[in-house]
Amino acid sequence: MTAFDRDYHMSINGKLASSATVIDVINPATGEAFAAAPDCSREQLDEAVNAARTAFRSWKRVPIDERAAQLDKAGDVILQHLEELTRLFTQEQGRPTEGARGEIALAGNWLKTLSKVRPPVHVSEDSDQQFIETRYVPLGAVCAIAPWNFPVNLAIWKIAPALLAGNTMVLKPSPFTPLCMLKIGELLLDVFPPGVLNIISGDDSLGPQMTAHPGFAKISFTGSTATGKKVMESAAKDLKRVTLELGGNDAAIVLPDVDVDEVAEKIFFGAFFNTAQICVATKRLYVHEDVYDKLRDRLAAIAKAVKVGDGADQGTVLGPLQNKRQYTRVLELLEDARQNNLTLIEGADVPGNGGYFIPVTLVDNPPESARVVQEEAFGPILPLLKFSDIDDVIARANDSEYGLAGAIWTGDPERGLEIARQLETGTVWINQNLNLRPDTPFAGHKQSGFGVENGMEGLLEFMVPQAVYLAR
Repeated sequence: MTAFDRDYHMSINGKLASSATVIDVINPATGEAFAAAPDCSREQLDEAVNAARTAFRSWKRVPIDERAAQLDKAGDVILQHLEELTRLFTQEQGRPTEGARGEIALAGNWLKTLSKVRPPVHVSEDSDQQFIETRYVPLGAVCAIAPWNFPVNLAIWKIAPALLAGNTMVLKPSPFTPLCMLKIGELLLDVFPPGVLNIISGDDSLGPQMTAHPGFAKISFTGSTATGKKVMESAAKDLKRVTLELGGNDAAIVLPDVDVDEVAEKIFFGAFFNTAQICVATKRLYVHEDVYDKLRDRLAAIAKAVKVGDGADQGTVLGPLQNKRQYTRVLELLEDARQNNLTLIEGADVPGNGGYFIPVTLVDNPPESARVVQEEAFGPILPLLKFSDIDDVIARANDSEYGLAGAIWTGDPERGLEIARQLETGTVWINQNLNLRPDTPFAGHKQSGFGVENGMEGLLEFMVPQAVYLAR
């Protein structure tokens, strides 16, 4: 019987592994350590990589339908432990129970859905003279590094396609949120053969050791653009393949024909769900001058009514910032806004118990040059910016080094499509937000990413084409 409140181990070569040193795991609702996770040594990293490389030789020969069946079973195992993982998730990540449960359930079902995908086989010629076939083959051992904002589902985004394709993996969750993935590794020990899925944990020094390790064929990284550049530089030394899902400063555009009462709550949670710690959350809200005041006031009223607090408490809607580093950064942005005399509209009071809580804050029509507009806050700050001309606002929305996602809110769907196709982002939503699917590619433009996750395109990121020519 797996205990979820203690005994956190790494999974290396089909066995549980402890370490000589540990890292503290902080509950962000209290600011206090509540558990410890292993701090992987260099020798253990080498062991995990060697195990993945050895397992690859046999795993790639397992028929894809059998690999898929094991992924489907892994999804079932996660769903069977939904409630235990939910409680642990809220403790280490901070998200309230309902949202935590949603991520764990999504992760289990994501595995089950991806298990049904199959890579294509292209036949260029099938004649009396020759047969030419292009198929896709796996790469080898994959280095996967997952972030702290969606620590389970974004890890599954890597595990599912990589293993289905026939690769093996060494996964490192964030040192801020390692526990759920360590427990999932323990739960899946009997699902996959030894060495196929290895899950290790450690401090910030472990990631660079992994990306520089010569035993990996590919790196799949989700995190900040600044760190993504370092990962790409590290991968270049021995030409590892890379997939990078990086930062965003996502713009939403609200046209004057919207029903403000209908869309206000959707817009609010498109910006602030998970305490705004989402790479594709709305981070710049451009509102037409005809509806600006009404929408601002509606958003402010929602912010005043939403309960912010410990995610384990009943009725909590928004939790704390996940870690002190991010908490400090968001406070600095708010202080900069105050120093520049920007108008801040604060939401409901937050606990003052030492947890990483910041009130939901709207910034009323700041200048485009303000730091809260130009930088990705990744916290509960939303600048509202007034516009009158649609061509101008499209240019303002596109004037960013990022290009991850965007949104259009309008009463005219066709007009929404026309504007969406002018945005320089990998994903655009019209009259919705935060909708990502396992069967649809997710990619960042500009400095928001390199490569693709999800969909057939995401699966093929973990494979390489092989053309076979047969003379007859």
